[in-house]
Amino acid sequence: MLVFPCSKCGICCKNIDKVPELKPYDLGNGTCKYLDLNTNLCTIYDTRPDICRVDKMYEIHFKNIYSKEEFYELNLKSCEYLQGKENSK
Repeated sequence: MLVFPCSKCGICCKNIDKVPELKPYDLGNGTCKYLDLNTNLCTIYDTRPDICRVDKMYEIHFKNIYSKEEFYELNLKSCEYLQGKENSK
């Protein structure tokens, strides 16, 4: 079974300001109010929104467009981009 290889760095949770569906979760600085900054883990992981679930989003919106491998690769590229942006600060 293919599983998205999340490194649990929290970078996606620190960049939610451009995701309209996550506006209610934004602290006002682009960081999710449910991100534990000490562990970089989600404090509502089991009940997090669908948009925060790579596999769920694939099934709901993208399975007719991409293979799961292609979708994971696109998400990994986004992660790498955000990590690079964070490291250049």
